[in-house]
Amino acid sequence: MTYAFYSDAAEKILRTDLSPGEQAAVESARRLIEEDPDSERARGLPDADPRSTSWAIELLPEETGGRGISVIYRFNADLDAALILWLIAGP
Repeated sequence: MTYAFYSDAAEKILRTDLSPGEQAAVESARRLIEEDPDSERARGLPDADPRSTSWAIELLPEETGGRGISVIYRFNADLDAALILWLIAGP
């Protein structure tokens, strides 16, 4: 199992800027990342570091009970860990 952690910035957004429904949806995405970091649900992003890969999971408003949210994370297979870098919430 992969471990997924929040960056300080993502943790702050999660705790202060998201509604309870949005928080639950992001936590569900974190669990998905831990189970399958390169899931078909994740979209690959350009990454300058050859030792890691960057991904985005898009959470639709229907899933969050609020705004659409992009969960941006970087996965390192050697460490078997992912860092959720940003949570980008729509209007």
